Amino acid sequence: MDKPTLKNTLKFFECLGKMKSRSMFGGFGVFCDETMFALVVNDQLHLRAGIANESEFKTLSMKPYVYKKRGFPVVTKYYSVPQEWWEQSDLLMDHAVKALSIAREDQKEKKTAAPSRIKDLPNLRLATERMLKKAGIESVEELQRAGAVGAYQALQKSHNDALSLELLWALEGAIEGKHWSVITPQRRIELLETLRQ
Repeated sequence: MDKPTLKNTLKFFECLGKMKSRSMFGGFGVFCDETMFALVVNDQLHLRAGIANESEFKTLSMKPYVYKKRGFPVVTKYYSVPQEWWEQSDLLMDHAVKALSIAREDQKEKKTAAPSRIKDLPNLRLATERMLKKAGIESVEELQRAGAVGAYQALQKSHNDALSLELLWALEGAIEGKHWSVITPQRRIELLETLRQ
């Protein structure tokens, strides 16, 4: 359903840098050089909002994309683009460049503002933090020292239930500061090989 808009989006923005997409929020995240600045969902393009453009988006009656997570609505920072912007390519490009700049700034801030608690890392929540504490990993620093494989092995020892490999990807993503879905297949293979040693 999203494919024609996604294809058009990737083609339209290819002048900005290396474009790619990944499944996210029930649609497809649009990345330029590893920075997500747009979202295509329900055959609709959404652009990243921030301090520099959110009030303008609201003035234009653009709506943020809302998805459900565990039954609860989550309002994203991605606002739906008016259909007529596709006919005004300069206008669409201007807004996209601003959205990309905002996304890059946010990325920089996230990297410099390191979370103080495990639950605040990407992919992890309070339940994971509690599991890790039970396994003897009580801080972000200890998790980073243990590494994804070390932490996963500690969890295997302290928990009777079988753990999914998704948790391994989640731990790797948490340490790297990114969503688990962007862990490359090559890196996943490396992690699995280390785990089996």
